[in-house]
Amino acid sequence: MTGEQHYLAGLDLAGRRVVVVGGGTVAQRRLPRLVGSGARVELVSPAVTPAVQTLVDSGAVVWHRRPYASGDLEGAWYVLCCTSSPEVNAAVSAEAERLRVFCVRADAGSAGTAVTPATGDHDRMLVGVLAGGDHRRSAAVRDSLLAALRSGVALDDAAKPVGVALVGGGPGDPDLITVRGRRLLARADVVIADRLAPAELLEELPPSVEVVDAAKIPYGRAASQDAINELLVSHARAGRFVVRLKGGDPFVFGRGFEEALACAAAGVPVTVVPGVTSAFAVPAAADVPVTHRGVAHEVVVVSGHVAPGDPSSLVDWAALARLRGTIVLLMAVERIALFADALVSGGRPADTPVSVVQEGTTRGQRVVPSTLDKVADDVVAEGIRPPAIIVIGPVAALADELGGA
Repeated sequence: MTGEQHYLAGLDLAGRRVVVVGGGTVAQRRLPRLVGSGARVELVSPAVTPAVQTLVDSGAVVWHRRPYASGDLEGAWYVLCCTSSPEVNAAVSAEAERLRVFCVRADAGSAGTAVTPATGDHDRMLVGVLAGGDHRRSAAVRDSLLAALRSGVALDDAAKPVGVALVGGGPGDPDLITVRGRRLLARADVVIADRLAPAELLEELPPSVEVVDAAKIPYGRAASQDAINELLVSHARAGRFVVRLKGGDPFVFGRGFEEALACAAAGVPVTVVPGVTSAFAVPAAADVPVTHRGVAHEVVVVSGHVAPGDPSSLVDWAALARLRGTIVLLMAVERIALFADALVSGGRPADTPVSVVQEGTTRGQRVVPSTLDKVADDVVAEGIRPPAIIVIGPVAALADELGGA
């Protein structure tokens, strides 16, 4: 018998132990969908990429910081070998064979007992394509199928985009990227992705696409903006189509305009693809409308990366405290006590409703209701960590009404 030898099936991994060996870029692409499936993911590797570290820090992945050792697969339901060492991958695969655990070898698909199809999401459907280990072919077919599903027509032979596209990836759920953003992402030669960009979108990319992790982890490792600008320009000048994938909207506290200016100064064409901003989408996902007739006629979005009173702050906190509408704070978890004190000191009632939404629109979404005088303590007590959106104002109490309707 010739042709595809694998049996295509969907695995229910929710609550089941999955072991990933290797913490590099291959694992980085595979982990988001495993986490999204609800699997109990354990990673074995001496080191990990910044994006993988973010998953570890969030508690989505358990990291065993050491090389693989015999016995690591005990109790696993599914195994992925993602190291750069064929010898290590072979050892993992052999142990999986002994334990009768299906195992994917990223370096040599035919040597494992399972293969990862080229996958993509559309309208709550997961589309998967296998092509006998020829990932380029399976990815191309997958892309054509998704494009046809999303547009109603097959991909045409339109000229390949040039330059740089600044694409807003939305608040976290990969389905919330715009149709245009997804189409351009599918045609990229290089993708430079932020930490808050939906990681599942990267898994849809074929291996030929170079993915650059520009994760700017708060108070940790960072790729400077100048270095990112240079990457955009250098790749585009080399004839590659570059997608700069950001979380939310590129021009809402995303430094997108800085990158547009850098490209323009270098003579590189720039396309801006607006995204669904987390400032409004995340509250909506938590049943909090940032405006509501008779409740709030104004909404102000404020960056929380600079504390009140800091010489570099451009925010008039006294003026904000006098407002009666909605304040949406981004990047404010670490300094919420300072922001709450500034608003109360400026006259905002201490019992003003507050809603804190962590990892909004994703599987890990958590909502903590509070008030302005208690929110700092509640954030600590509930272990809230970035990314989180904080909504301050009467609208934050409206979710209760919806729940009782």
